[in-house]
Amino acid sequence: MKTAVLGMGRMGAALAGRLLAGGHDVVIWNRTPGKAVDVVAAGASEAGTVAEAVRAAEIVLTSLSNDAAVRQVALGPGGVRDAIASGVPYVECSTVSPQLTDELAGVFADFVALPVLGGPATVESGQATYLAGTGEATLDLIEPVLASLGGTRRHYGSARLASAAKLTVNLLLLSSVVSLAESFTVGRCGGLTDDQLRELLAGVVAPGAKNRFEAVLGASSDGWWTTALGAKDAGLAVDLADGAGFNLSVGTAVRDAYLRVAEEGHADDDIAAVRCLYPAPKR
Repeated sequence: MKTAVLGMGRMGAALAGRLLAGGHDVVIWNRTPGKAVDVVAAGASEAGTVAEAVRAAEIVLTSLSNDAAVRQVALGPGGVRDAIASGVPYVECSTVSPQLTDELAGVFADFVALPVLGGPATVESGQATYLAGTGEATLDLIEPVLASLGGTRRHYGSARLASAAKLTVNLLLLSSVVSLAESFTVGRCGGLTDDQLRELLAGVVAPGAKNRFEAVLGASSDGWWTTALGAKDAGLAVDLADGAGFNLSVGTAVRDAYLRVAEEGHADDDIAAVRCLYPAPKR
């Protein structure tokens, strides 16, 4: 299929790479041109504008950083709404608010919320989980793309449900990394060495935090989920609950922890950088 992928962060590039490997004709666009050299080298064409990327597409995907970026690309002048052909599915893979998801579903007749569980490496290996929120008819339209992405899919009857499912998972993962950092602090304050902490906790840490165990303990990390994005995702989860009349005490603390570490110079570092809020005690 002729596919447009808008947004060439690490996740967008990984999605485009999977589609190229699946034999699709991929056109990419990014706000900063020339960022996806590897994707172009693999066979993608790079468009200079959103409209140029979307004009001949049979399916359009976006993978962008936040609500503002998605709204601009999807609904702004010269964006997806202005350029997409009738009957072409629009698939939104970013982590955004359910409110924006509702808005997009009201604008685009064949809209799919398709947030991704797993990082870029998981997408590249075909092992990610895709939360597909749309009706059965639209889901059938994007089947060739889903087949190429591989992994696991979960189908929700509306785009909003898929968006809420993504925030549910992300808050749990973000919370587990903060809890891991605090548990290390408790152990260190009690005199445990890092080797003793490894032996004690490696077998009981939550699955979502397991792949960041060593990074939170202090090893270098080149992970892709930044503290700025973590703060944004936790904030969306808090806002969703708040809109229903629930005050998330833990969720609010998790959001504030990532906001703080981002503001202290780690905005572009992986969420494991939350460890910086808990320096090792002096012995």
